[in-house]
Amino acid sequence: MKPTKRTRRLASVTAGLASLALLATACGGDGGSGLAGGGDEGSGQGGDKQIEIALIPWEEAIATTNMWKVLLEELDYEVTITEVDVAPMYQGVANGDVDMFLDTWLPLTHADYWEEYGDKVEDLGAWYDNAVLTLTVPSYVDEVDSIADLADNADLFGGRIVGIESGSGLVRTTKEEAIPTYGLDDYELIESSTAAMLAELDAAIADEEPIVVTLWRPHIAYAQYDLKDLEDPEGAMGGAEEIHAVGRAGFSEDFPELAEWLGNFELSDDELSSLEQAVLADHEDDPEAGAREWLAANPEFIERTLGEAGADLEF
Repeated sequence: MKPTKRTRRLASVTAGLASLALLATACGGDGGSGLAGGGDEGSGQGGDKQIEIALIPWEEAIATTNMWKVLLEELDYEVTITEVDVAPMYQGVANGDVDMFLDTWLPLTHADYWEEYGDKVEDLGAWYDNAVLTLTVPSYVDEVDSIADLADNADLFGGRIVGIESGSGLVRTTKEEAIPTYGLDDYELIESSTAAMLAELDAAIADEEPIVVTLWRPHIAYAQYDLKDLEDPEGAMGGAEEIHAVGRAGFSEDFPELAEWLGNFELSDDELSSLEQAVLADHEDDPEAGAREWLAANPEFIERTLGEAGADLEF
């Protein structure tokens, strides 16, 4: 793992936010359609097949979004990826400023966003059903095996739990559920960013120092480090969740073929792990090359997802 590259990638969120602001301005007030997939120009029904995908910089989203970009471009779609934070992602799709995104966690992690925007977007189906939120330590930390063990070991970790973005469901669940449930009053939850958390994890492991972080499965960190998820006997972090693809209103009408493919889209634990490895680790500087390599090695995925439309694709 090279945190500096991850930090640069995360920094592009600012540019993505600006793009969404410009899109919102362009789409409002004149009655015309400036959407990537909306109206006559971008329709999937015989138009230019232009589509814009919003991306939050979570590992599974980066891997699957690049995979779909490569796949769709082979099918003559014009694909644009706009990198944003979670709230603008939902706002952009709900407003019709972007067409879709691939990383809605339900029923818990994105519950607040779903309550606000769920009736303004189209659920295109769950593609993964074993997503979990965790508190995690390096496996060499023998003193703790359960979140309950943290209460008596605050000094070991410097009284810090290293979290990610303050608006994330993972941080909210840790703050509102895990900390009070297990009496972790002696800890400060550090609200930073995914990139900053990964950088701290990387540095601690390099020095074999104890650290506890907020993490989630699926995540490429599990392939790169020897980690231990802390047991959660009280269920404070919640159970397994599903990850859904979500489209703007009218998505299935404008892109009926793509909506059908997304309905067929699913990944097993092994498939998602290998996709993340190819995109994020093996080809960190060229994620599309990693996606293309993975697609070449997984023709059965293409067959079950695209059916006849994927019969002649070569990667």
